Amino acid sequence: MNHLPEPARVVRLPDGTHVYTDQTPATLQSGPQVVHQHIHQAAPDRTVQRLALGSGVGAGAVAAGVYFGPLLVGVLTAIAANLAMLAFIALILGWGVHTVVKSLGSPEAGQAVMNVRKARRKRG
Repeated sequence: MNHLPEPARVVRLPDGTHVYTDQTPATLQSGPQVVHQHIHQAAPDRTVQRLALGSGVGAGAVAAGVYFGPLLVGVLTAIAANLAMLAFIALILGWGVHTVVKSLGSPEAGQAVMNVRKARRKRG
C-alpha cells in the first residue's frame, strides 16, 4: 500500500490562515505592516473621529463628527461675520458722534450758535 502519493500537509501561517505546503509563499511574512500614528499627527478634521473610534464609541460618534464638524465651522463663521458687522456699525456711529461733538465744541460752533440766537431775536 505504499504506492499512494503522500497527502499534502496543511500548515498554519502566522496570520492564522491555513494553506497546503505546496502553496506556501517563498518567504513567509510576519503579518500585515502596521503604521503607528499618534492622535496628534492626524489631520485636524479627523482627530475627533479617531478619538471616537479609539475610545470604542463607534460609528455614531464618527458620523456625528463628520456631520457636526463642518456645521460648527459654518455657525462660528456666521457669528464672526455678525460681530464684524456690528463692530463696523459701532465704528461708524462712534465716528459720527465724535465729529458732531468736535464741531459743536469748536469756536466756530459757538459763533454759529450766537448768530442763530441773534436771528431769532430779530424775528421774534
